[in-house]
Amino acid sequence: MATYVESEDDKGQEGIIRCIFLSEFHHIAGPKITCQVPENVVSKDIFDNVSVYIIPKAQLQRSTITVTMKDFKILGFPVKIDNKKYARNAFYFNLCFVCDAEARTVHYEPVVKKISDFLMALEIENGFLSASEDKSRLAEMLTQVMQDLNIRKMCTLMEGTMTTHLKVVRLAPEPKPVLDHQVPIFLEGREVFRSDQWDLTTQQVLPYIDGFNHVARIAAEADVENNLVKSCVQNLVYYGVVTLIPIFQYSNVYATTPKLKKLADDSELQRKCIAYASKSQRQPAYLRDIYRMYASMTHGNSMRDLCQRLNPQTLRINERRLVQFGLIKGLIRRVYKYPIHISIGVNDDSRSNPIYKYFTGAYSLDEICCSTGQSTAQIEDIVERDPNVVMLWK
Repeated sequence: MATYVESEDDKGQEGIIRCIFLSEFHHIAGPKITCQVPENVVSKDIFDNVSVYIIPKAQLQRSTITVTMKDFKILGFPVKIDNKKYARNAFYFNLCFVCDAEARTVHYEPVVKKISDFLMALEIENGFLSASEDKSRLAEMLTQVMQDLNIRKMCTLMEGTMTTHLKVVRLAPEPKPVLDHQVPIFLEGREVFRSDQWDLTTQQVLPYIDGFNHVARIAAEADVENNLVKSCVQNLVYYGVVTLIPIFQYSNVYATTPKLKKLADDSELQRKCIAYASKSQRQPAYLRDIYRMYASMTHGNSMRDLCQRLNPQTLRINERRLVQFGLIKGLIRRVYKYPIHISIGVNDDSRSNPIYKYFTGAYSLDEICCSTGQSTAQIEDIVERDPNVVMLWK
């Protein structure tokens, strides 16, 4: 049975705790499990295969250790208490969580460390772990921890005069790098967030986040270095304060996604959409008109074409906010344009005009506009005049 030690755990789905056990180092018998709830989940044979990691060498003490096997993933935080009253002048223990092998356990790491520190304090105060072979009270505590964390994601332990509060905090995945042409938009109203909760650079950036300014424009208007703005926005994305959407232009083309069906069935989503996309809350738009505008967003129809045909102003719809809501909720997606020069070297302009280096199919019009300072109309005019450049829509 193969085992390995992971220094980082960032894969798999979050899973429940299958078992919690305490391992101690016996000065004669060596490492052993002295308390396990439920019992016999981790057998002696399994434990013997990984005991060298459960009670490890001194270099790994007070380090988070994850051991993955065929069926289990064991997460622990080994502790050593130095004192001459113990055999070999030290007491070694490790409180371990056991989950399924494919489960993600990184969110349990702070909890395991906190419980270990709690048990260490109890041991130093009154020999809670080492003074008796009877582990019934510890078993009660571990059962409570497992049940509470699996159900409520939080738990409070009290023993004597000591109390500790445990909480499982879900760790969001690292957000992707923020690009110049992306537009940050608040997921809730700006008034929900107090700017003094953030660092000074973020406070300087926040007023310019309006759902329409792209990152490069925010950097210019806030007078903040571009990479600093990207870091701020990335941090706000991580904490769920903002999300990123494409630049709004009337030349943009949007297409519906399968999630649009949810708007027809979900009354709460309907309420939010009407409130968000209506020109006035005193005279809100009708859902049927909002739905018709979304349903009309197809390949080949620009936002300008759609507005000329359906006239959202008379329908009490703010078309810019309609698009924002659709993008945030995934009801629609932006259809991007990518210019591609198919015959490099045929046209002299491809050598003299530096913009041609972007015509590879790897850069959208939004990216090219932000990088060159030219407008969409200017770039589309270049594409239109050069038969060797085609536009890919995707």
